[in-house]
Amino acid sequence: MSMHMIQGVRAPVKKRKAVKINMAKAEIDWRRYNKDMRRKHMHSCQFETLDDYVAYISGKLKPKKKEFVPYEPTTTVSKQDYPSNTKTGTVHGIPAGGTKKESPVYTGDYIVGIATMHKSNLVPVTRNQDPVEYATMRRN
Repeated sequence: MSMHMIQGVRAPVKKRKAVKINMAKAEIDWRRYNKDMRRKHMHSCQFETLDDYVAYISGKLKPKKKEFVPYEPTTTVSKQDYPSNTKTGTVHGIPAGGTKKESPVYTGDYIVGIATMHKSNLVPVTRNQDPVEYATMRRN
């Protein structure tokens, strides 16, 4: 029979032994812990004194919990009115985006036309070139 089956009999319970803390090592660990908390932007989790840190690592002190504070804006933003542009050229009160740009047109006489070469390659034909060359090149 095992002990847990017998009523009224209990196994001996061991008590925890007090752990001796090396204060020099604890101070180094405390500074490192605070530095890590600053790196993680958790400034509220830092310990102000070494005694608080020692109590924390020995299990006697629980870390502080922050209370939830709902966000309330402190300043009010004033909304400014910007009147719309109501100049000429508006359509139903919406201002026009601008004037249409004129499309570029070639007005010179150096380029005679456009020839088609291999695989739909368009090539400009100038005055000094013979367009027949491009036509025969396409068939060869």
